[in-house]
Amino acid sequence: MRRIVAAALDAKLAACVQVFPVRSFYTWKGERCESGELRLEFKTKVEDYKDLAAAIRAAHSYETPEILRLDVAQGDAAYLDWVKQSTR
Repeated sequence: MRRIVAAALDAKLAACVQVFPVRSFYTWKGERCESGELRLEFKTKVEDYKDLAAAIRAAHSYETPEILRLDVAQGDAAYLDWVKQSTR
């Protein structure tokens, strides 16, 4: 997890990364699974998404990590400006 966070922050692909513990239930390769995982939420810009996703895949231990882009419809202007200034 720290390797993924460091890769994103060092490359200025994210202004902030938040980490949440989660319990996941899923089917993988035909088997029912349950595991404790960490959900990482990256604060970034749309134009950095492809590079951020590539950095996550490169640093992640999973064969198929969950990488989703959830766009923000609206946000505090000062916060969004900080994200813009903190990323490349």
